[in-house]
Amino acid sequence: MIKTPLSGITVVALEQAVAAPFATRQLADWGARVIKVERPGTGDFARHYDEAVHGLSSHFVWINRGKESLTLNLKSPEGLRVLAALLEKADVLVQNLKPGALEHLGLPVETLRQRYPKLIVCSISGYGPDGPYRDRKAYDLLIQAESGLLSITGTQEAPAKVGLAVADVAAGMYALNGILLALFERVSTGQGTVLDVSMLEALGEWMGHPLNYGHFSGRSPARTGARHATIAPYGPYRVARGEEIFLAVQNDREWQAFSREVLEKPRLAADPRFADNSGRLHHQESMNAEIDAVLSRMTAEEAMERLDQAQIAYARMNSLDQVWEHPQLRARERFRPVATEAGAIEAMLPPVNFREGEPAMGAVPALGAHTESILQELGWSDQQIQQLRSRGAI
Repeated sequence: MIKTPLSGITVVALEQAVAAPFATRQLADWGARVIKVERPGTGDFARHYDEAVHGLSSHFVWINRGKESLTLNLKSPEGLRVLAALLEKADVLVQNLKPGALEHLGLPVETLRQRYPKLIVCSISGYGPDGPYRDRKAYDLLIQAESGLLSITGTQEAPAKVGLAVADVAAGMYALNGILLALFERVSTGQGTVLDVSMLEALGEWMGHPLNYGHFSGRSPARTGARHATIAPYGPYRVARGEEIFLAVQNDREWQAFSREVLEKPRLAADPRFADNSGRLHHQESMNAEIDAVLSRMTAEEAMERLDQAQIAYARMNSLDQVWEHPQLRARERFRPVATEAGAIEAMLPPVNFREGEPAMGAVPALGAHTESILQELGWSDQQIQQLRSRGAI
């Protein structure tokens, strides 16, 4: 049984790259009809990032399943007429075109509100629709830098970017949240609304803890690699055979259990240097020497057995292949087949689980795969569609 809480909702997506497509894919997973408008010939440039998935882009197949692809040249009058016909029937417009693009098309948000009073318009940008940074180009790494994330990520010697498009994902999730709020509001008001999400502000929200810590304490959290900047012991420790285990001791009670039951060094539990987290941070070099002296002689399995018995949180650092075959994900049957033009692939279910039913997990569309069927639905004849194609409008 397919769970479709958004069945009957139509979304028009003027989108590219990651942030907006990530938001609209969530809508498609839960039953919304998402019509993705793409450039004729090339489409969303994320289609061409790589060829890792049977010749298709790994980015694109991740965030574009379940959508319909319509090619439109929005610089042509015919293309704009098709867009206008789409918006007449749409519930939501999502766009992350460059700043000012809607105005350039003759569709500023004020015009959209007047023409389509029930339409929810969601715009995603790097820095927001106004302010001195409005027109700056914004990519994920640049927002990681502007938001301060790079200042706290990496090692003492050098900053390091987060290994995924975290600013895009943050903006996409807040856009999704805003769209759902607007749909809920429309139930009582009958009116659409306009909302915007910026990548800087989305990632700024996620930076809340280090921003508070840095601003009010007057010192920035240290860059500590894979170790926690303000909790110890919390991070990687080497065991036998060159493997690593990641530990997370959260409080003084756990430190005492860790000292007695894992390290089998009860004297450490009573050592005043390590009595509280501040002390363990201050004396971290001495503390780590004590930990390393024990764990380095254990295999990963021996260490994990002791950690389990002491109820200390830990993890192993998995490769990407190990995550794909993770026993917890496989036991919970978290993968489903998804159709693509290159054949079916496995894809992970989104993390929201309804007791009854599950998301649609629709096909990843080939470029322009739905152009003719959508135009026919809007009332264009086969001859008119051919004329649009010959004029480069689709």
